[in-house]
Amino acid sequence: MLKTRIIPTLLYRDFGLVKGVGFDSRRAVGGAMQAIKVYNMRSVDELVFLDVTATLQGRGPDVDLIDELADDCFMPLTVGGGVRTVEHVRQLLRAGADKVALGTAIIEEPDLIEQAASKFGSQCVVAVLDVCRVDGQPRISIRSGSTPTELEPAELATRVQESGAGEILLQSVERDGSMDGYDIETIRLVAEAVSIPVIASGGAGSGAHMQAAVEAGASAVSAASIFHYTEQTPLEVKRELASAGVPVRL
Repeated sequence: MLKTRIIPTLLYRDFGLVKGVGFDSRRAVGGAMQAIKVYNMRSVDELVFLDVTATLQGRGPDVDLIDELADDCFMPLTVGGGVRTVEHVRQLLRAGADKVALGTAIIEEPDLIEQAASKFGSQCVVAVLDVCRVDGQPRISIRSGSTPTELEPAELATRVQESGAGEILLQSVERDGSMDGYDIETIRLVAEAVSIPVIASGGAGSGAHMQAAVEAGASAVSAASIFHYTEQTPLEVKRELASAGVPVRL
């Protein structure tokens, strides 16, 4: 049986890491290199690094920064933010990223996933689906959650799988930073629509929340606030999940 991955998320804004609620990431929480060195020692399965202002500022990824961080990152690293071209993907992979996350470009550059997957392989292409609620219904949002669309998450999930994405990072805009639990309904809808792994993100406040996401179909769980604002470590969460019968790598 495949192990459930526990994946801390690092949100980067301008010069350092930030955290907030509902994608309003303004509170500084330290330096990226410091966080990476800490997670190197904490039995982390993977790490996600997202530049949350790159797309909004109309710039590409900071390849030099990723090159520097990757030298000290001893776990698989997924990088996203501002990725709009195949060349951006190539540059990030050469800089040391193991996977590249594509979000807004999925909508604005609809051929990008297929182009990237054909050149570099599906295993390094992660489709980011940011989900907000419009009249109570889950809908895809782009540009760091600032622009809702009429697309349904399961519909877009099916599309990115057919285009060649290797996995999906499913993020809840409203639940981001709340620590009140994941959007279980949307996780279940998307996981049932595709066969590729789904990483649940947004709302984790306990191991029980992560267990609920896995039971809804998530192959991995991503979190930030629980590790920034509480004393729980990824290893402690893994032990809690293992005691509940969730297969994890200890």
